[in-house]
Amino acid sequence: MRDEMEAAARRLADGTPLAEALDVSSATAWIALDEHVRTELRWRRAAAGRTWRAATFSGVGEPGPSAVALALCDPDGRVREAALAPAGAEPSLLPLIAIRCADWVAPVRDGARALLRAALPGAGAAAMPVLAAVILRAGVRLRGDAARELLESALRRCDAVTLDAVLASEDRAGRRLAHRMAVERGHFSPARLAEIAAREGDVVIQDVCSEAALAGSGTGTGDEVLLPLLRSRQSRVRSAGVTALHRTGLHARAEPFLYDRSSMVRACARWVMRQDGRDPVELYRARCGDGDVPAGAPIGLAESGSRADAALLWPLTGHPLAVVRAQAVAGLRVLEAQGLQRLAPLLDDPAPGVVRESVAALVPWAHLLRDEELTLRLAPDLPRHIRVGAFRLLAARGGPAYGEGVRMLVDDAEPKLRARARAFVGRTAPAGRRRAE
Repeated sequence: MRDEMEAAARRLADGTPLAEALDVSSATAWIALDEHVRTELRWRRAAAGRTWRAATFSGVGEPGPSAVALALCDPDGRVREAALAPAGAEPSLLPLIAIRCADWVAPVRDGARALLRAALPGAGAAAMPVLAAVILRAGVRLRGDAARELLESALRRCDAVTLDAVLASEDRAGRRLAHRMAVERGHFSPARLAEIAAREGDVVIQDVCSEAALAGSGTGTGDEVLLPLLRSRQSRVRSAGVTALHRTGLHARAEPFLYDRSSMVRACARWVMRQDGRDPVELYRARCGDGDVPAGAPIGLAESGSRADAALLWPLTGHPLAVVRAQAVAGLRVLEAQGLQRLAPLLDDPAPGVVRESVAALVPWAHLLRDEELTLRLAPDLPRHIRVGAFRLLAARGGPAYGEGVRMLVDDAEPKLRARARAFVGRTAPAGRRRAE
């Protein structure tokens, strides 16, 4: 980034237009340019051999936008202050004006805020996304809150097209603020908010939109709001939808979510069922004893049951479905069941998820396993997940067998095993040998 900013500053010093010298659509580029120019005091114009500061306000003619951009970043507060007047006539320089709103020099700071206050209402859909991103990043600085307040005020009053542009911005902070403002303005219907929450990847926006969707629909929340939430791939959004089932009186619809893949959703579903006077533990026990076991039933039983329920989970470690086997092993670990060393045969399971859960359960019991049965599982012809699990348990045991495993794997073809073995060698080698290597 330093080399990029050096090249950009040199191009600006030579009079190259802003859009050609810098990626003006990137908030990172604007902020990096400001930081770079302020710390580099010896910029030379390639042709004239003078510092760009001397050429910027030499009194000969009007400075162009490129020269003004550099002057706005100048380490000398007097130069920055003098640059504000010509900058106010150049909309393309608004990102640098926004940065100057947090300037440590009061006249620069006050002048920049006045310019930003006047310019923000007319910024438009093309300029507002990057401007918002710059303001929010600079807003974390000391004295940066004033520009953020101006931005919030502008987003409350801007036209729908401009707000939509910020809502679709690639900048995460800008999108978060825009969604808050959209909720405040009533920009979306509850159904639309539910759809946004259901497909959104950012957890903050998920919460903002799901909460607003449910609040906006009140106690009469219908399927147009509930279904997008309940069908979402995002666990936080499903949790919000499941919790809302209590308010709407649709408690029975929470039962399938007792077996959800997310612990958060399962917990919400159990709460809803209890509000309806039903005991989720009994439902879990019944399903774990069925021939058709939902994948989340074993771990759900472990989360809400007692150690006595381990008797229902042990048979499920041999279930035909790998996901049920894995969840049964995870449930036994949660219940801290006795005799978990009985899980050792599952270290050869063809499903990586089952082996992963078995290893996690066996780590506290690793001292009860035999060295040779773990060392044999390091053989290069075995599946990767079996070898990785065995090596992790050898590491938990320590001792000579672990050292032997390290020697076996230090030049192994599997990158993960090789890296772990070499890391151990690096930690245990004498300092002089490590330096030589």
